[in-house]
Amino acid sequence: MKEIAALIVDDEPPARRGVRQLLEAHPDISVIGECRDGREALLSLGHLKIDLVFLDVQMPVLDGFGVVRMHGVERMPQVIFVTAYDQFAVRAFEAQAVDYLLKPLNRARFEQAISRVRDRLALLDSREQVRQLTSLLATTKPGNEWLTRIAVPSDRGVVFVEVGAIEWIEAVDYLTRLHTGHASHLLRESLSSLESQLDPEQFVRIHRSAVVRIDCVRELRAEASGDMTVVLRNGPQLPVSRRRRASVRAALTARGAICTAR
Repeated sequence: MKEIAALIVDDEPPARRGVRQLLEAHPDISVIGECRDGREALLSLGHLKIDLVFLDVQMPVLDGFGVVRMHGVERMPQVIFVTAYDQFAVRAFEAQAVDYLLKPLNRARFEQAISRVRDRLALLDSREQVRQLTSLLATTKPGNEWLTRIAVPSDRGVVFVEVGAIEWIEAVDYLTRLHTGHASHLLRESLSSLESQLDPEQFVRIHRSAVVRIDCVRELRAEASGDMTVVLRNGPQLPVSRRRRASVRAALTARGAICTAR
């Protein structure tokens, strides 16, 4: 049986280790490299002979789709996308002749993906591969699909947070904290990256460290001091930065939020 040369691309060491462990049951697949981000992946793809890439969708600076675009669809080996997000776009991967794995990795699903890759390596010609990846990229352009729920790793596995339950999102260093009523969840992703995946008709950035769900805003308050504050229905009061005031006011006014002077 022909040996399959594999590359693992993920910014999280535990995720890379998980793929390696699952591959131990497949002696015909040899891991010839690991990459921590999209830039390292581009270097490896340019210098190594690779048959299969386990490619994380969400990575800082350059994500998985960016890797495909920059390396070139026609030059890409077989791709198994790895993602923490269960959303409609993920199902599009399966509809195109590339596969996906949802974190945390499931052994049965992993075996199914490997089986599909073997079939494609045997049957799929290069022109068909180009057509499929081109079609996939067309379905994943920014703004074409918004997150509906977010997978947050926890001590017991993973917690799925419905986007509709999020009241506001806070930047915590390079992480984000999702506030849902009386609960909160820490996510290993930057606020800017997460914001780009949220429907702008539902969420608005009010400060460099905060995004709010528009429907959860009770009031946009102009303070006597000249400052502006967003008051949420469940009580939190969050400052609005000066440079974002116009965009925040426009977004809230469009959705019927109340603005008062004080």
